[in-house]
Amino acid sequence: MEGTIWSLVPPLVMIILVLATRKVLISLGAGIIVGALMIDQFNVLASIERIWLSFQELFYADGAWDVWSIQLVLFLILLGILIAFLTASGGARAFGNWAIQRIETRKGSQYTTGLLGIGIFIDDYFNALTIGQVARPMTDRQNVSRAKLAYLIDSTSAPITVLSPISSWGAYIIGTIATIITANEISNIQALESFVQMIPYNFYALAAIALVFLVIFFNLNIGPMVRHENRAIKSGQLIDPLNKDDIPGDLQEEVHENKNGKVYHLLLPIIVLLGATIGSMIVTGARASEGEVTAISIFANTNVNFSLVFGGAAAVLVSVIFYFVQSGEKSNFFRVVLEGIKAMLPAIYILVLAWMIVSIIGDIGTDAYLSGVVENSNINVSYLPLLVFVIAGLMAFATGTSWGTFGIMLPIAGSMAATLDVSLFVPALAAVLAGSVFGDHCSPISDTTVLSSTGAGSNHIDHVLTQIPYALIAGVSSILGYVMYGAFGSLILGLLVTFVIMIGIVLLLKKVME
Repeated sequence: MEGTIWSLVPPLVMIILVLATRKVLISLGAGIIVGALMIDQFNVLASIERIWLSFQELFYADGAWDVWSIQLVLFLILLGILIAFLTASGGARAFGNWAIQRIETRKGSQYTTGLLGIGIFIDDYFNALTIGQVARPMTDRQNVSRAKLAYLIDSTSAPITVLSPISSWGAYIIGTIATIITANEISNIQALESFVQMIPYNFYALAAIALVFLVIFFNLNIGPMVRHENRAIKSGQLIDPLNKDDIPGDLQEEVHENKNGKVYHLLLPIIVLLGATIGSMIVTGARASEGEVTAISIFANTNVNFSLVFGGAAAVLVSVIFYFVQSGEKSNFFRVVLEGIKAMLPAIYILVLAWMIVSIIGDIGTDAYLSGVVENSNINVSYLPLLVFVIAGLMAFATGTSWGTFGIMLPIAGSMAATLDVSLFVPALAAVLAGSVFGDHCSPISDTTVLSSTGAGSNHIDHVLTQIPYALIAGVSSILGYVMYGAFGSLILGLLVTFVIMIGIVLLLKKVME
């Protein structure tokens, strides 16, 4: 079953159950169990062992601790504690009162969120979790649903990070491109130059960012988003009451706000989080760089998760100091810490199970099967960017990982372009990036999607289901753009068609919704 069409069964089981039951933990668990049984020929004991190992190896494998995953979980715990103290100090409340006097409309709060998302382009995790803490008090006061906030965060995190050469994603991609160029003996282009040239060919990332501002301008609420936004406007309920007990980052009103809170009680810890994290990324990247230290080498070698933990710990320390020096009625210190940790448990549960199913899907060869479809296709070479966009999208959707899709599909696309038509090298690699982010945006097991839900304080499945219609608008527009590029070989025409189609769909939907 490994590496065959049957390898699609586990992710399909998980996705169908998510849509049918809206219970993400049960659905992820079912996908893991089905995948393990298939791999081990339905040997129950062997499957149980495989499932256990898929969990254990997230944190301890080959005689060593997996520091990367431990640090990410630790950062989520620190973030939960930080949120709790920002609330307990009254900083979040004070900032919300301050913002509502200056950002007087729902659209203004959403535009501010979108612009903040574009501004923090160094890492998708950092973007999603940080923007949520700054934007949530603003959007909450303007009765913007948490599902809408999660969409705004998600669609300005990975799309902007994948376009930036000075980012954790950009550095990884540039390093991968350098290896591909060397392997295929391409002498007329360098890795950084290739990445920069790929930016306008990344139709989906550009379309997704533009769509955020079109959605805000036209107040375009479609699909499940209509229900969430209408409820938020009419009743002030930002979260579906049926799902209020399963919200990552939400304190369930267990932590009381200090009435003496000031705006700086929120802003200063966030500034410390930004400064300490970015500073640590620069220091760790510079220390790990060999030879000349450049911006690219720093972000290629930086330790993102360690930096997040360092920044999170510094921000928590500052927020705790504010808590102790404040006057007025306070929540119990240990209650604040406990509630902060509890608030992050839903996100941690989802993330761990998502990592486990990614491991199972890797063992059963879903990615190998989909990549084989590309290698064995007889498509007209000019439509190679279109093909790799679609396959990368399916792979990222099924496996829940953009980076994993990059690692598999970039070498395949680069090798095919170098062999068939080297002029398609840059467009084909850009289409891989575009398709990977598209699939990632639609996948309930994507870690960036999970963290966007966490940053926004939205129910995870509510975020997935409300984001998919918007991702499909940008995705379908991008597909038609790549069709036109394949037919006429014109970047300008392909990009123009992408945006014209997307704007046309938005205007049509707006007219229908009126």
